[in-house]
Amino acid sequence: MSAAVDKSEARVRQMFGEISGRYDLMNHLLSGGVDYYWRWRTIRAVAPSGSAPILDVCTGTGDLALAYWKAGRGQIPVMATDFTPEMLLLAEGKRDRQYGKRIANGAASLTFVEADTQKLPFEDNQFQIVSVAFGLRNVTNTEVGLGEMIRVCQPGGRVAILEFSMPTNPVFNLIYRNYFKYVLPRIGQLLAKNKQSAYDYLPASVSEFPYGQQLADKLIACGLTNVTWTPLTFGIATLYVGQKRPAEITPPLNS
Repeated sequence: MSAAVDKSEARVRQMFGEISGRYDLMNHLLSGGVDYYWRWRTIRAVAPSGSAPILDVCTGTGDLALAYWKAGRGQIPVMATDFTPEMLLLAEGKRDRQYGKRIANGAASLTFVEADTQKLPFEDNQFQIVSVAFGLRNVTNTEVGLGEMIRVCQPGGRVAILEFSMPTNPVFNLIYRNYFKYVLPRIGQLLAKNKQSAYDYLPASVSEFPYGQQLADKLIACGLTNVTWTPLTFGIATLYVGQKRPAEITPPLNS
């Protein structure tokens, strides 16, 4: 039996800090650019509305947060958190290049905050959408991270989780597993050298993390309702959507 993947906060933070400079290049290259499509599907399935803010956790270099800000036409505030400062610096640079002038001229804010998803620095019931793209499996305690995401979501609001998964087609699954286990780590390590072997960690963490109905069941157990899951691109990624239960209405006392 193989040893469990080390997902300690210190290890994950150091690893992503080391590869931050090549993170976007590697994501787009190794996914063949299909990661853009996955984010588009996420925003289409869980579209913003009204004026309540949106939160993206484990934001990395901010791609999903930026996409949500754009989907809100610059009228809905977006908060984004990550506990790797090197990633946040890159995210802030993207924001300033793409939308800095609009924000300076009065558009809604797009704010990046250094924070651990297991200890989000926000009050309860704040956000209409709480999202995470390819980051939930990196949270040391999945249930604690999900609990925090649900806590800060508004009653009736939605939680959107985009995460890697494994294809269900047997032939494609075999090809993909071999690519994921043997080819991807070598390419990744060549182009984004790091001490923590991030591209060995990637296939190991995906293989160990639940997906499909197993992860959907975990979302339900953590308190979400109306949970759905949709495989994308032959099941390489999966989009999970759940709703926080609406606030209970207490009937008035009889006088």
